[in-house]
Amino acid sequence: MGEQFDLTGKVAVVTGASRGIGRAIAIGLGAAGATVVPTARTTEDIEATAEEVEAAGGTGLAITADVAEEESITNLCEETVAEFGGIDVLVNNAGMNPENALGKPETVDVEGFDQTLAVNLRGAFLCAQTAAEYLQDGEGSVINIASVGGLVGLPRQHPYVASKHGLVGITKSMALDWAPDVRVNAIAPGYVETEFVEEALENESIRESLLNRTPLNRFAAPAEMAGPAVFLASDASSYVTGSCLTVDGGWTAQ
Repeated sequence: MGEQFDLTGKVAVVTGASRGIGRAIAIGLGAAGATVVPTARTTEDIEATAEEVEAAGGTGLAITADVAEEESITNLCEETVAEFGGIDVLVNNAGMNPENALGKPETVDVEGFDQTLAVNLRGAFLCAQTAAEYLQDGEGSVINIASVGGLVGLPRQHPYVASKHGLVGITKSMALDWAPDVRVNAIAPGYVETEFVEEALENESIRESLLNRTPLNRFAAPAEMAGPAVFLASDASSYVTGSCLTVDGGWTAQ
């Protein structure tokens, strides 16, 4: 059974891999044997991730890229293919939820709305679109990191919720168009203790409210997202496509 999860010989690109969920997934894929290309806008941070991938037993190569820029995505894919010969797994993890995109609908800044969708939704689509010619080999896997906010509403997070609902939607539509050559799935994490939500979790009333909403009564560690990603990247999920795997401590079960 363990062989089904073995990613030896697979090349995986992970966006937003400088910290949090993306970093944990990159390390987890490396531990399963993959060659991992962690990418983000900050060179120093993704080089640290690449080093951790190596320490976990994989091969790591940091490539700087901005998923909001088409040329940057093209360069990312071309550099990866030039170095390793192809792309087998794409993890679309890069995301944002800026302060000017938070609040009641009437107070959300349109610029914040556009910025959020440009990274969370458009960026993921462009990465998949650009990588498509390298993934179309019958074994390719695209993993979109969505959110419980892609399945249910979250107050005062309208652009973020819109982007994640859209990401779940294009996961399904891409799965239909690319079958049987490429499998496309999503992971919907609940609240994970990362810098992304650090400020909110420092607020005692918000923290308590979120814990009360989570049946497992705790927040996830970033490393707990790595196992689901390895599953969706590997042959263990060979008959899984168009699905959204919730890893949310029971949040959406209520």
